[in-house]
Amino acid sequence: MESAVEAELRRQIMAWVGERAEANGGFLRRDELLDFHLDGEKLPVIDYSRGIRNPASFGSTLSIVSTPGRYHDSEMSEDGLLRYAYRKGDPWSGDNRKLRQAISTGMPLILFRKEIANVYTPVFPVYVIDDEPENRQFLIALDESFTFLHDPRHLTQPQREYALRLARQRLHQPAFRTRVLVAYETRCAICELKHGSLLDAAHIVPDGHELGAPTVTNGLALCKIHHAAYDQNMLGVTPDYEVRISFGLLEEVDGPMLKHGLQEMHGRRLTLPRRRGDRPDRDHLAWRYESFDATVPRTTT
Repeated sequence: MESAVEAELRRQIMAWVGERAEANGGFLRRDELLDFHLDGEKLPVIDYSRGIRNPASFGSTLSIVSTPGRYHDSEMSEDGLLRYAYRKGDPWSGDNRKLRQAISTGMPLILFRKEIANVYTPVFPVYVIDDEPENRQFLIALDESFTFLHDPRHLTQPQREYALRLARQRLHQPAFRTRVLVAYETRCAICELKHGSLLDAAHIVPDGHELGAPTVTNGLALCKIHHAAYDQNMLGVTPDYEVRISFGLLEEVDGPMLKHGLQEMHGRRLTLPRRRGDRPDRDHLAWRYESFDATVPRTTT
């Protein structure tokens, strides 16, 4: 296949992946990825059983799958780059050959992070920038600028900081959203809105705080208006999973959005994940509720 044609097909595939993921809430399910059609022909975006998808007509790899926590997933690497292990067998043929070919062609790939069984968070475009035969692995970057480096294995401090910042933005935050929204069955914990594109994963203890780990128990699936209200302490959640609206907001008179979208949520109980292990940490909620409660005027006698 001519490189220009292949590049255009990749662009169309990535556009579809982005649209579907956003509609779902940041992720795709396995059956969607296997049932993709382009111009009337079926073209699975992931492989049925392997972690590398190499369409026969493509000169280089289309997508790779990594499972967080597995040895080939370097989300915790010190340089912000990912290491992806060779397929077993001959390192110079088959899947490894097409993945290696992506270095010379510069073709962008899609990285699918398998957060939960049959649920994938897409990260794209990513680029294969180096080959480490001695470690039987490839070096993957999250930005095309890394393809122009003379020696990708030895980054300068500014390059390293940039790569780590990218990893946080493009790996960690989307993964957190996927895990939280799937746990809450893609619905707002307060109003039960079920449109994935309108839902966020809100941190209970803020990201960056020593207790603000990107775990499901430190997250709430919230629609965008309730997420914003939560972040601005207009809305609080008690350790008993009850919603509170700030006194000042309850006293306001405005249109139907304020009345039905916020004021009527006062006293409502959260819709919690089915799995008890995914439910919000009560200690985290108590810590966060203190800052909300501090904004509520006290009644003096």
